[in-house]
Amino acid sequence: MAQAPYGAQSRAYLQTRLRIGASVTLLPQTVDRYGRTVAEVIGEVNVNLAMVEDGQAFAYRQYLGQCNAKEYLDAEYRASRSRYGVWRTPGGITRPWEFRRARRTGGNSRAVSSGVAPAGTAPAAIAGQRYRCKQIGSFAKAQELLRQGHTYLDGNGDGVACESLR
Repeated sequence: MAQAPYGAQSRAYLQTRLRIGASVTLLPQTVDRYGRTVAEVIGEVNVNLAMVEDGQAFAYRQYLGQCNAKEYLDAEYRASRSRYGVWRTPGGITRPWEFRRARRTGGNSRAVSSGVAPAGTAPAAIAGQRYRCKQIGSFAKAQELLRQGHTYLDGNGDGVACESLR
């Protein structure tokens, strides 16, 4: 909710997809560092996946291990290509986990206040290997990496990675 206006928009959208009092099934996946259960919420549809598909949530890669990760990453890719929800901003907004980290550490105030990721920012869960277009070698591989969340490969925010490889 602190990541205005996106938190409030996401909450309002969730309330339209899952009415208060509706029956749901929880599919526990893991427990986070605070001891909270991380679960998929299944109502008439998989609510977690619907939120990602509609650009109201990100696929939180840290917790995809027990889920169908490809399904979530593909949904996020489609939302970004279609510019749904948070993807109206080229490259998407600052990822919530990065937003919270910046607030804890007094990080980049521009990213915190505007909710927009600084250019070249990649999701934290992908930390590790960072690619350069000239190292990837093929346009198809670049698109796959973009779908996996390497959004920094899409320098102009048009949903196409490493256009120089075409």
